[in-house]
Amino acid sequence: MKSAIVRHILVKDKELAEQLKKKIQSGADFAKIAKQHSTCPSAKKGGELGEIKKGQLVAPIDKAVFTLAERELHGPIKSQFGWHLLEIKFRMDF
Repeated sequence: MKSAIVRHILVKDKELAEQLKKKIQSGADFAKIAKQHSTCPSAKKGGELGEIKKGQLVAPIDKAVFTLAERELHGPIKSQFGWHLLEIKFRMDF
């Protein structure tokens, strides 16, 4: 079974997601940005989703979590909930 430790930010529009990504890439704190802007309940925890098992998230996000590079900021990625920025801290296969 595959799992990953992930944090993310969810916003309603792509433009905002792109602006936030630039801020984070320029050194802004991911957790602070998540707390200020994310519409996901995980915002309270700085965007931390914790351990995610394959198949647990909506399809486009699940695919990204288990295929994109670890320790990089990805997105914006669209789902039915809005636009996501993802950071895959690491993946495990057990």
